[in-house]
Amino acid sequence: MAPETQPPLILRFGVFEADLRAGELRKQGKRIKIQEQPLHVLTVLLQRPGEVVTREELRNHNWSPDTFVDFDNSLNTAINKLREALGDSADNPRFIETLPRRGYRFIAPVSSVQTKKSPVLTKRGLVLAGVAVIVLVAAIGGAVILRSRQARRLTAKDTIVLADFTNTTGDPVFDEALKQGLRVQLEQSPFLNILSDQRVGKELQLMGRAKDERLTQDIAREVCERAGSKVFLAGSISSLGTHYVVGLNALTCQTGDVLGSTQMEADNREHVLKALSVSATKMRDKLGESLATIQKYDAPVEATTQSLEALRAYSLGMKTWFAKGHALSLPFFQRAAELDPRFAMAYARMAMVYNNLGERAVAAANMQKAYELREHASEWEQLYLKAHYYDRVTRELDKALDVYTVWKQTYPRDWVPYNNLNAIYSMLGNHEKALDEALEAVQLDPDNEDNYAALGETYIALKRLDDAAAVFKLADERKLEGEGLLGGRLLLAWLKDDTKEIDRLLSSAASNLAPEETVLEWKGFTAGDYGKLTQARSLWQRAAAAAEHSKASERLALLQSNTALLEAYSGDIQQARLHANTAARLAANRDTLIRAARVLALAGDVRGTEKLLTELNQRFPLDTVVQRYWIPTIRSAMVLHRKNAQEALEELSAVSPYEMGLLGHMEAVWLRGQAYLMLRNGDAAVTEFQKILDHRGIVMLDPVGVLAHIGLGRAYALQGDTAKARAAYQDFLTLWKDADPDIPILKEAKAEYARLQ
Repeated sequence: MAPETQPPLILRFGVFEADLRAGELRKQGKRIKIQEQPLHVLTVLLQRPGEVVTREELRNHNWSPDTFVDFDNSLNTAINKLREALGDSADNPRFIETLPRRGYRFIAPVSSVQTKKSPVLTKRGLVLAGVAVIVLVAAIGGAVILRSRQARRLTAKDTIVLADFTNTTGDPVFDEALKQGLRVQLEQSPFLNILSDQRVGKELQLMGRAKDERLTQDIAREVCERAGSKVFLAGSISSLGTHYVVGLNALTCQTGDVLGSTQMEADNREHVLKALSVSATKMRDKLGESLATIQKYDAPVEATTQSLEALRAYSLGMKTWFAKGHALSLPFFQRAAELDPRFAMAYARMAMVYNNLGERAVAAANMQKAYELREHASEWEQLYLKAHYYDRVTRELDKALDVYTVWKQTYPRDWVPYNNLNAIYSMLGNHEKALDEALEAVQLDPDNEDNYAALGETYIALKRLDDAAAVFKLADERKLEGEGLLGGRLLLAWLKDDTKEIDRLLSSAASNLAPEETVLEWKGFTAGDYGKLTQARSLWQRAAAAAEHSKASERLALLQSNTALLEAYSGDIQQARLHANTAARLAANRDTLIRAARVLALAGDVRGTEKLLTELNQRFPLDTVVQRYWIPTIRSAMVLHRKNAQEALEELSAVSPYEMGLLGHMEAVWLRGQAYLMLRNGDAAVTEFQKILDHRGIVMLDPVGVLAHIGLGRAYALQGDTAKARAAYQDFLTLWKDADPDIPILKEAKAEYARLQ
């Protein structure tokens, strides 16, 4: 006799009941209309009341792998509809609790309801049931064993948290050096994915702790669990007489179970790093990395540095950088290089700090040194050194692109090459490719402010201002801040003519994110954009004083060149030449020489311009930006001053592939427009000046942005379209309604506008 049919399984909670087999949700016996996907999500949660169900588990249960949807948005929608059906609230939940970045938990009591008697089994039925139980137990046992084996092997999506080492030796050098050494060893693995310092710092702050707090085993486990990581690595070092024992344990975040452990002995202090390298290599195998990649990418820690003291100083530099900013990290990197003059990455980090401080020449010198020492580095470090050498020293952007591409192919989960590829593509004017790289960088590290700054500014260059605003809002929601994000937000506010937002961003609270001279420089650019030249000069003088106080000579020179450039475009030729020559004397670096040459070319100083172009050509023979853009662009300005418009157009033809890039802020387009005006080709001139006005996010606050209105008015006048010409002049005069009245270009514009009446 066959057993009776198993009745439908019904789960009851509060006044609701879910018939899981019928696929219905009822309230006090009445069926509630609910879509299929939210009901499926509810089914999973009800079957695990009180447990955290991760978003990934919900995806695996309810979304087919071959379904191409925006999963995050789809799941959020399903949860919202489910809460609506249950009359629940995310802020004060009765049923479904949200655990940020982890998943959801059903918090109400759940009971099962049997609607019919349990089935009566015959003897044969009992035997069959017994067999079924045995099979089920075997299956469960097999599954448990399989899961146990699988748990010991990470996947490409899993992240690892590094705890600080437990040091019982009494030697403080091990406190910082060994964790950094372990990071160096593991970061060369294309398989393992170490949770970033930014993400760790964010989780610590959410836990009410300092973002640079020491990660004990308990704190590391909590960070690991909150961040959704798979395992955390806890290291230890102890001493046995003159011998040392280095141990590593990989533990699960959820349970703290040991997934793998290694232990190596060093016969003296000098061999501790070697023992650490061997332990780390063995751990990579235990965590599931293939033997092929371990053998290919397994430079020992000693390849980076053999000095524990230098490694400790370097580690403190990195911690300081992420916790307190790059400027304060510089002394630690300098100390690391002093302790080990062959420490390539110490010089590289110094170079990046100097670059961020605006000291380009010192930055290039340190990166040159780092590149020369690249053989003393791991594979990851060598890619870093080569890419930044081509990017920041020789400035061969084609070669830099090649290395960054190899870098991201070798380490596809590292956000750094994607972020730098975004910068290069943006400079060269390929903003669509730049966008792809920026989106990937944010996805790989959604807690890095630099990635959001790059993505937001790329959207701005593409004229997608709403998308840029959404990116900056998301960064704000994640409580991310930094000088790059401040600059992006300022640019967006400027493009929207939102002076109140600009003032807010430049307030004392926001200015803590950037040096005083940077804030004053931005205020100067804003004043200059509205024709307030006296105010701009004053602000830049104050910025220069701040830069001089901090001994930032290159920054001081650039501030002087800002003034010169604005004066040159505004028609104050004598003052422009004076400030340009002063800037070049202060610091004859690449950027200052370019600006000074631009000014002298606009001022008609042929001899001075030729001298600077010769120096640029000799000092930067491989520089993509100098050779392919600025030298021909500046030459075109020089010949244009001699009234040779056709020759100017020929010079500019070479730069057309790059003219929409951020490297030149559309200077070449403005000069081409001027050449067409000189040739009395109104149609062609309109095209060029309108191109500038349509891409203010590329021009940024360069003077050509506002002066394009005058160029457009002159072009329409050549066409005989008086109405459009007057409108263009009116746009300029409205922008400069509060401008200094004695500016030559303003007087010219007013006179030309009057003749159109």
